[in-house]
Amino acid sequence: MSRKKKKTAVKKTANPEGAGGRRKPWEPVAICVALVIVVFVVFGQTIHFGFVNYDDDTNVYAAPQIVAGMSLRGIEWAFTHMQLSRWAPAAVISRLMDCTFYGTWAGGHHLTNVLLHAAATVFLFLALEESTGRMWRSGFVAAVFAVHPLHVEAVAWVSTRGELLCGLFFMVAVWSYSRYTRAAGGRLYYAASVAAFILGLMSKPMIVTLPFVFLLMDYWPLGRFGRVPRVRLIIEKMPFLLLSAGFSIVTSLTTPKPPGAVQMGLWLRIENAIVTYCIYLRQTFWPTDLAVYYPNPQHGYPMWEVAGAAAVVCLVTAATYGLRKRYPELLVGWLWFAGMLTPVIGIVQISNYAHADRYNYLPQIGLCVAVTWMAANWATGRRYGRAAVGSMGVIVPCVLMVAAYRQTSYWGSSKGLWMHALACTTDNDIAHNDLGNLLLGEGRRQDAIAQYREAARINPRYADARNNLAHLLFQDGHAAEAMEQYQEAVKIDPDSPPIRKSYGLDLFQMGKLDEAAAQFREALRVDPDYTDARTSLANVLLYQGRMADAIDEYCEVLRINPGDSLASDNLGNVLKLLYQQGRKAEAVAGAERALKVNPGNGRIEEALAGMLGDGRR
Repeated sequence: MSRKKKKTAVKKTANPEGAGGRRKPWEPVAICVALVIVVFVVFGQTIHFGFVNYDDDTNVYAAPQIVAGMSLRGIEWAFTHMQLSRWAPAAVISRLMDCTFYGTWAGGHHLTNVLLHAAATVFLFLALEESTGRMWRSGFVAAVFAVHPLHVEAVAWVSTRGELLCGLFFMVAVWSYSRYTRAAGGRLYYAASVAAFILGLMSKPMIVTLPFVFLLMDYWPLGRFGRVPRVRLIIEKMPFLLLSAGFSIVTSLTTPKPPGAVQMGLWLRIENAIVTYCIYLRQTFWPTDLAVYYPNPQHGYPMWEVAGAAAVVCLVTAATYGLRKRYPELLVGWLWFAGMLTPVIGIVQISNYAHADRYNYLPQIGLCVAVTWMAANWATGRRYGRAAVGSMGVIVPCVLMVAAYRQTSYWGSSKGLWMHALACTTDNDIAHNDLGNLLLGEGRRQDAIAQYREAARINPRYADARNNLAHLLFQDGHAAEAMEQYQEAVKIDPDSPPIRKSYGLDLFQMGKLDEAAAQFREALRVDPDYTDARTSLANVLLYQGRMADAIDEYCEVLRINPGDSLASDNLGNVLKLLYQQGRKAEAVAGAERALKVNPGNGRIEEALAGMLGDGRR
C-alpha cells in the first residue's frame, strides 16, 4: 500500500498540468510557433501602415542622423545625444539599422516592431516555463501578452521601439536568471542576465525594477527563500541594483522637467497615481476605450474616486498578502504589477500623460501570471474545473485577438488615430492639436485653426497649440494677434526650439532681422544640432550682409547633416556671390572650409572648381 501511494505522488509531481503524464518534445516548439503566428495575425497589418504625426518625425523620418543609416558616426551620435530628451542608444541604433535596410519605408520599421514583439513573447513563454515548469500555463500567459489590446500601442507605434527592446531584453534576463538558479555552475547564465539588463537599460530605463522582480521570483516560483541564504540572495542582486541606481541617477539628471505649464503639484500627482493603478487594472480585464493619449486631469479627481481607488489598491494588497501561503503567486503577481509601474506611475512627473497603454507592457505580466495560476490551481481536483479552465484558455486569447486587431487598425492613419482618441477621451488638447496639423496638411486651414483654438481653450498653457495657431494667423494676415500668441507661447515654454524657430521665421518675414536672429540663437542654445534653426540663422546673417558668418553657419549645418541639400545650395550661391563681388579669396576659403567638414559635397566641389578654373584662365 505504501509503495502504491509513493508511486502516485511521484506521478502527480511529474505531471503537474495533467497532460497525460508526459510532455512531448515538440510541444514547446509548437507553442512558440503558435505564438509567433498569432502575433503576425494581429499585428501583421501594420506592415501596410505609414508613420503617424506623433513623434515619428523626430524619432525617424525627419531626423537626419537617423535617416543616414548605420555608420560609426551614427553609433557615436546614438551614445552622445538624446531623442525627445531620452538617452536610449540601443533604441537609436535599432532605428539606424532600420533606415539602413528600409530607408524611410514605414512598413519596414513596423515589421521590425512586430518581430521584436514576437521574440519577446517567445522568450516570455520560455522564461515562465523555465522558472515554473508549467508549460501550458506559461503558454497561456504568453498568448495573452502577445495579443492584449493594451500592447497595441507598443507594437503599432514606430516611436515605441524602446518599449519593445526593453521588453525583449527583460524576458531574456528573466530566462537567463531562471537558468542560473537551476543550473549547476550557471555563471554564464548570470552574466547573460546582467548583459541583457544593461541592454534593456539602454533601451528604456523602466527596466530598473528588474532586481525587484528577481527577488519576487526567488520567493515564488523559484522557492529560494529559506533554501538559499538571504545574504547570498542580496549579494547576487548587487550588480543589478548598482546598475539600476546608476541609470536612475543619470535619467533623473538628463531628463528635463516638463514645461511649467504642464507640471502638476505633488498632491495631484499622488491622486493620479492612485487612480491610474485602478485604470490599469480595469484595462487589463476590460480593455476598451484605449487611446494614444490620455490627458492629465486639469483640476484633479473627485475625492470619492481617489478614495475608492485607494481602497481597491489597499484591499488587493491586503488580500494577496493574507493569501500568500496558500497562493504565493497572487502576492508575487500583484507586487510585480505594482512595482514595475512605479517608475512611470506619475509620482515623478516625466511627461504630460495621465497614463499610457505602453507603460503596462511589462507590469501586466504579473497580473496575468497571478490570475492564471490561481485559476489553474482552483481547477485542480474539480470535476469540471479543468474543462472550464481549458475552455477559457482558448476563448480568452481569441477574444483578445479580435479586440487587438481592431485596436491596431486605428493606427493605420494619423487621422483615424486622433479621431478615435477624441471619441474615447474628453478635453484632449493633444488630440485636437495634432488633428489640426493633419487638417492643415489637407489644406483645410480654417478647420485647423479651429482645432488649435480648441486645444488652447482646453489648456491655455499649451505652448505648441499657441505656436501653431500663431503661424496660421500670421499667414492669414493677422500679424498682431499672431505676435501675441507667439509671445505667450515663448513665455510658457521658453526652451522649445520649434517655437523659437517658428517665431523667428515670422519675425524674419516682417523684416525684424535682429529679433529673428535672437529667436534662432535661443533655439540653438537649447539644441545646437537643430539644423532648421541654424539654416534660418544663416539666412538672416546673409540678408544682413554678414556673409562670412553665414558661411560658418551653413558649414556647421553640413557638419551636422551632410545630406542637407538646402544648406548646400544656399552655401553654393553665397560662394558664387562672393566670387562675383571680387572677394575671391574669401569665396575659395569658404568652399575649402565647407569641403573639410563635408567632403564629397558635389555642389561645393562644383563651385570651387569653377572658381579655381576661372582663376587659372
